[in-house]
Amino acid sequence: MLKLEGINKIFNEATPDEKIALDNIHLELKTGDFVTVIGSNGAGKSTMMNMISGALTPDLGKIEINGKDVTRLPEHKRSHFIGRVFQDPMAGTAPTMTIEENLAIAYSRNQKRTLRIGVDKKRREFFKESLETLHLNLENRLNAKVGLLSGGERQALSLLMATFTKPNILLLDEHTAALDPSRAELITNLTKQLVEKDKLTTLMVTHNMQQAIDLGNRLIMMDKGQIILEVEPSLKKDLQIDDLMLQFQHIRGEKMVSDRTLLSV
Repeated sequence: MLKLEGINKIFNEATPDEKIALDNIHLELKTGDFVTVIGSNGAGKSTMMNMISGALTPDLGKIEINGKDVTRLPEHKRSHFIGRVFQDPMAGTAPTMTIEENLAIAYSRNQKRTLRIGVDKKRREFFKESLETLHLNLENRLNAKVGLLSGGERQALSLLMATFTKPNILLLDEHTAALDPSRAELITNLTKQLVEKDKLTTLMVTHNMQQAIDLGNRLIMMDKGQIILEVEPSLKKDLQIDDLMLQFQHIRGEKMVSDRTLLSV
């Protein structure tokens, strides 16, 4: 479903600020794979996500989604078959529009765009049924402005919107990091529920090692723009946080130093 071949990206090339963001990245996700991605700050995790979504273009390499070369396809066209949830709960929704209007836009993502946001009785009932799965009483607030929702409610809505059309790829970019622990747990459980229900091919970046272990069937670790470790399903089920720390030390010859990562243990 997703294939990255030899992806390279350098920022500020040939300047004193040159930074190798991605260094010869190879990654393949089969249909239904749920891969979690960990790594310290600056490891290249978000840059890789931006490559897949089309927000950035690689200097070298090829990106395929469902067998189609999308390396040069612009972000707005990739959005027809990619769903994405960001770290910031404000980023995935339109705050001045109602819950219903936001859902209508998401519902029509992979259809021909028009200026009209049509919501008939049948679609409204579908929206309510979908919102009921969140257990946040949002199904009774369809006409509420999204900007009035809490961060957790907005992130739950963003997640629902991103999965509405059953995208080929679901990208989750630290989507629980900005939430308090109880809301983060709610969104984590909702993520597992929605991904499993529709068997969505998912790539999730997280700083929380335990979350990376608990969710998904595969795990990769990144450092300095490279994928330095891949944990396959047969090994992931018995994986412990200490195992990851020792693996990093064995591969890099030094301890993993990242305040955010260590605090998320």
